Amino acid sequence: MADHQVYLGLGSNLGNRWENLEQAIRFIDEQVGPVTRQSSFIETEPWGFQSDNRFLNAVILCETDKTPREILRLTQQIERDMGRHKNVNRRLTNRNYTDRPIDIDILLYDDLSVDEPDLKIPHPLMYERDFVMLPLREINNKL
Repeated sequence: MADHQVYLGLGSNLGNRWENLEQAIRFIDEQVGPVTRQSSFIETEPWGFQSDNRFLNAVILCETDKTPREILRLTQQIERDMGRHKNVNRRLTNRNYTDRPIDIDILLYDDLSVDEPDLKIPHPLMYERDFVMLPLREINNKL
């Protein structure tokens, strides 16, 4: 039984962006929990780095029985399965953000606050990002 609501932000700027988002939503629906709301897809400029590849972004709402830590593990596995590789040389290149076929961020989980080194809920930068807030407001009229 799904006891929790989790909002996830999705982004893609490599490959077939539309299909990448659709595939990620299917995987999330199967592995995290039923997707009950989905925003429109919006095209945006890269945020935090330079790239010729524009992003396609969306926000979804899932009903889940998973903990935030389980959701983080599952979404990171989905990213890897879809071809995302974290920049292991980030310190050398000074790049925190790179082109990617899929990015999945936990935005909100019920009214929970989490502040751990690798997991922060609410997402600490979401209010600075129109590509998160516009689709989030589309599916959650309380924000």
